Amino acid sequence: MKRSLISGFLAALFAASPVFAFEPFVVKDIRVEGIQRTEAGTVFNYLPVKVGDRFTEAQAQEAIRALFGTGFFDDVRIESEGDVLVVFVDERPAIAQIDFQGIKEFESDNLKAALKELGLAESRIFDRSLLEQAEQELKRQYLTRGKYAATVQTTVTPLERNRVAIRFDVQEGDAAKIQQIKIVGNSAFDQDELIDLFEQSTPGWFTWYTKTDQYSRQKLSGDLEALRSFYLNQGYLDFSIDSTQVSISPDKRDIYITISITEGEIYKISGVRLTGDLILPDETYRELVKFKVGDIFSREKVTESNKAITERLGDDGYAFANVNAAPEVDRDKHEVAFNIFVDPGKRVYVRRINVAGNDRTRDEVIRREMRQMEGAWYDGSKINRSKVRLDRLGFFDEVAVQTPAVPGTTDQVDVNYTVKERQTGNLALGVGFSSSESVVLSASVTQQNLFGSGNALSVGINTSKTNRTISMSYTEPFWTIDGVSRGFDLYHRTYDANSLDVSRYKTSSTGAGIRFGVPISEFDQINLGLALDRTKVTLYENSPPQYNSFVERFGNSATALLGTVSWSRDSRDSLLYPRSGSYQRAFLEFALPPAEMRYAKAIYQHQKWFPVGDLSALMLNGEIGWAKGYGGKTVPFYKNFYAGGIGTIRGFEQSSLGPEVVDPSDGDISSIGGDRRLLLNAEYFFPFPGTGKDKSFRLSTFLDAGQVWGDDDYKGRYKTFAFSELRYSFGLGFAWSSPVGPLKLSVAKPLKKEEDDKTQKIQFQLGTMF
Repeated sequence: MKRSLISGFLAALFAASPVFAFEPFVVKDIRVEGIQRTEAGTVFNYLPVKVGDRFTEAQAQEAIRALFGTGFFDDVRIESEGDVLVVFVDERPAIAQIDFQGIKEFESDNLKAALKELGLAESRIFDRSLLEQAEQELKRQYLTRGKYAATVQTTVTPLERNRVAIRFDVQEGDAAKIQQIKIVGNSAFDQDELIDLFEQSTPGWFTWYTKTDQYSRQKLSGDLEALRSFYLNQGYLDFSIDSTQVSISPDKRDIYITISITEGEIYKISGVRLTGDLILPDETYRELVKFKVGDIFSREKVTESNKAITERLGDDGYAFANVNAAPEVDRDKHEVAFNIFVDPGKRVYVRRINVAGNDRTRDEVIRREMRQMEGAWYDGSKINRSKVRLDRLGFFDEVAVQTPAVPGTTDQVDVNYTVKERQTGNLALGVGFSSSESVVLSASVTQQNLFGSGNALSVGINTSKTNRTISMSYTEPFWTIDGVSRGFDLYHRTYDANSLDVSRYKTSSTGAGIRFGVPISEFDQINLGLALDRTKVTLYENSPPQYNSFVERFGNSATALLGTVSWSRDSRDSLLYPRSGSYQRAFLEFALPPAEMRYAKAIYQHQKWFPVGDLSALMLNGEIGWAKGYGGKTVPFYKNFYAGGIGTIRGFEQSSLGPEVVDPSDGDISSIGGDRRLLLNAEYFFPFPGTGKDKSFRLSTFLDAGQVWGDDDYKGRYKTFAFSELRYSFGLGFAWSSPVGPLKLSVAKPLKKEEDDKTQKIQFQLGTMF
């Protein structure tokens, strides 16, 4: 006799009691019907009864709930045939495959990974509710990319063995573009000035690359905060954003943004008080406060003041200092006073410094960069400086630092540095172009972190019409524990001046050298070097008499023992895109006895950057060079200074300025360089229109000045330094950090030039050359 004890579907609705009452019985056997993929043992594991047990109504309900809870089945039914318990199940299908059609905006592998986190993946049980969630999430992702016309349809196809195939069919459409950004309620500032603060923009020249004309809700939130910060930094304490309206055209291609604001009135600082536990001298705190009575209120300066005091206390060991500037607002007078409360907390010291993530780099390579010592008082500036030094090694993609308190103590912290190593070996093949040297091919093999020791080895080759170089160098940055570096160099260089506007000659130099770097402060370093150089000179029929005279006097090959001494100081905020700070370098190269050459060559450069606004910067650069022979010798002509072209004075041909000679055979005029040079550059950098805050594109306006002086010139000029002989040029520059290397382009016009000066209006350079 077959008895239906309970239906799984009804039991799910009415779990309190069975649908059909039955008499309990002793189970002699259990049989499972309807399974295709699920093992019978899986069902047995979830049943609360075994053969030989007495089966009751409560166990029937518990069995139904347990099998439904697995998520494997759409329906479960339990029946009995005599003393045999029969479990009927209707399995849910499994997902055999997931396909995507028409998707270009996202990678299929990334989408599958995201669906897997949602619970939708191949070999898993199919759940239609999860599929609907995935469809909605995919639509939402397209909305974040500005593709409001995107449609997503899903198709579920049954397959054999109770499986299904899922396909997402997508029509992405075009991204909606921001056609208008309108600000209502502004009177103190022009709308264009305010919109320039935004990351999003209307279509421009380069928005096809930057995508800043595509609407994003997250980016709009950031832009609104930038707008709010701007007004608060200008003194508008009561500024508010009343509403933000984003509308889309019927065809879902155009976005219109309207922002309504209330500016309010400008507030001034009426008072500044410092209270709390003031453990530092009062003048120290006053110097750290960035605002004073009478100043216009600026939230940025208040934040900077809090941060400066906190960091200063951190430098003295107060790692958990709390500084809070509480405002007291007088809305009638439009004034605000600040009570800066200082709580330094307890002074703490560093128990241990821990390093994690360095699988290849040796521990001592990292620890030698540390400026904070274990067992010493906590010093925030030294901890941050240690992080900067680790960043500048070039061995790591990321460097993070944390200073957790030691459990159970109130005066100890640990400093934990976590690094993410990068591949430090590099095989580079490159090509570059310039208006002076045409095609430049280069190749190099470099290992910056040899065997995890921090030592660097590089082998390079470079070829162009002018320079051909084969070189190898090895550097130990910590030859001594004090940070004195040592390096070795081998090189073979060929320089052919025939491709430049320089008198014809060719040199081939082979040499080897050793160098040392001695740090004298955190930002200053002195470098010392000694190299043995052998140079062979090749002249031609139309080479100038000065070159022939030199070869007749000293021969066409010369050996020189070259010593170098240099000092550098670099405080720029960035090596790639500097906006503030300075760079100074003094360099001296001299030939020592008993070698055949006797000369000294010195260069001093000073470069200063001044930030202008949020993205622009002014750069002033000055460089002076001087060379002199001694001991009855002269400066080799191939060591002369030259000027003209990108890097010196734009608008004039490469290396064309300074003393010149005339070829008697054809009357051609060419430069021979000189032993003194002065370069002056002023350049204003600003973002390329339409690129927003992307720093890889930069425009500039520049003014270049300079000249080269020497003893020989066919008109008798340039023998003594004179400002009247300087050449000037001005123009526009463009710089782009392209995927194939840095691109520099200038369009310049000389402001002052002589009749025989050779000019070049457009000059460019693509790629990095040795």
